[in-house]
Amino acid sequence: MTDTLEQTDVIVVGAGNAAFSAALAARDRGRSVVMLESAERGSAGGNSFFTAGATRIVHSGLESLVDWIEPDERHARSEVPPYTYEDYTGDLARVTEGRGDTEMAHILATEATDALKWLHTAHGMRYRLMYERQAYENPDGSFLFWGGLHVGNVDGGEGLFADYVRAAADAGVEVRYSSRVTDLVLEDGRVAGVTYVDDDGEKVLRAESVVLASGGFEANPRMRETYLGQGWANAKLRGSPENTGDLLERAIAHGAGRAGDWSSCHSVAWDAWLEDNESNRELTNRLTRQSYPLGIVVNVDGERFVDEGADFRNYTYAKYGKEILKQPGSVAFQIFDATTRPMLRPQEYEMPGVSEVVADSVGELATKAGIDVEAFVRTVTEFNDSIDPSIEVDPNIKDGRRADVMPPKSNWAFPIETAPFYAYPVTCGITFTFGGLKGDLEGRVLREDGSVIDGLYACGEALGGLFSGNYPGGSGLAAGAVWGRRAGSLA
Repeated sequence: MTDTLEQTDVIVVGAGNAAFSAALAARDRGRSVVMLESAERGSAGGNSFFTAGATRIVHSGLESLVDWIEPDERHARSEVPPYTYEDYTGDLARVTEGRGDTEMAHILATEATDALKWLHTAHGMRYRLMYERQAYENPDGSFLFWGGLHVGNVDGGEGLFADYVRAAADAGVEVRYSSRVTDLVLEDGRVAGVTYVDDDGEKVLRAESVVLASGGFEANPRMRETYLGQGWANAKLRGSPENTGDLLERAIAHGAGRAGDWSSCHSVAWDAWLEDNESNRELTNRLTRQSYPLGIVVNVDGERFVDEGADFRNYTYAKYGKEILKQPGSVAFQIFDATTRPMLRPQEYEMPGVSEVVADSVGELATKAGIDVEAFVRTVTEFNDSIDPSIEVDPNIKDGRRADVMPPKSNWAFPIETAPFYAYPVTCGITFTFGGLKGDLEGRVLREDGSVIDGLYACGEALGGLFSGNYPGGSGLAAGAVWGRRAGSLA
């Protein structure tokens, strides 16, 4: 190991959304900042690179957004319902079943909008309305946004990362790629720097503050099996292979406490048959299959196992991956017909190499997909027969068009009746883990007894407490921006 007493004010570990937010906030205060990213430049960006960029914020409608989002001729034909503080905190409490930290929820709902405005105004980050993900076009050409999630980065996660790299360079933040942090340096009980390895060997970088924005442990099959349970090693990794949890373990070894739900995670329906279906930087988020509320989902035994229409997909998609993992072979099939197929998200269901089965009858579809034919035909028939056709179906609202089967389908019950029929094989794609380090509301890392570990901060997926079991879509990127900014404003 070489120790040349190299010094900076702030070290940020990672190069995703939360990391850049922390680095830029520290630079706004005049601090010198070095970011250490384990991946090489062409593979960097953390999980943020693999996202669609959607970010959940409080707003009072389109008129409150137009000054800082990209112009679009469709704005004049769009209705963007307000999303209030009460909506945000209520959604967090509802989908986590009250297990998330309420003080953190208050901060997230209060500060997410200002965090995005700061990133846009001070650092040139670009945002837009998420038409292709959060609205259906009506017959008259108008758009109604739904699900409380309306704003996202231009060009998704790739655009987010590109904008951050430019903003960091403009602000004078030094980013060192291929620099894997291996441990914290402690002196007299406080964190005084890190050890890291680059192409020249192991080194020490000292600092007044270290911000861990190095993600969770979703890329570590051993930790997944330990904390999430048996079978989780089989989940497909959606995002960065760098999020191994090593620094969570090192911080805990140095006395940091745990917080949040270490037994649950964000996991989604993910293309099961595509050969290159892990950490795919070309297709990124396009391997998700999130139009399932418009159809039904069955396992290989031809049986449904979730309420596909329980809520807008923003509130169910992050927990349904776990339900797929429980099915035989950890695989399921999303089923649509000729009526619903044109409504599916083209960026996901028409991507290059998409796994798709097409047939002219329900029985033929089951045969080609490897689903139990008799059971599947029975499932579809019973589903179709249980729908009340007097209720008009409307995917822009929770329409109450129900299928009275078990499990029920509570909304958007389109019958599966018009050829051709479509099946999309899906498995469990793991996004990020909900358990992290214990911190105060500013992101200072705490010991189990609640005392502060001086000089150490955490943000993004490394900070636990906000989510459990599920999360509202887009709140992860929002939390990364908020606590990255908070940590960087103190570090």
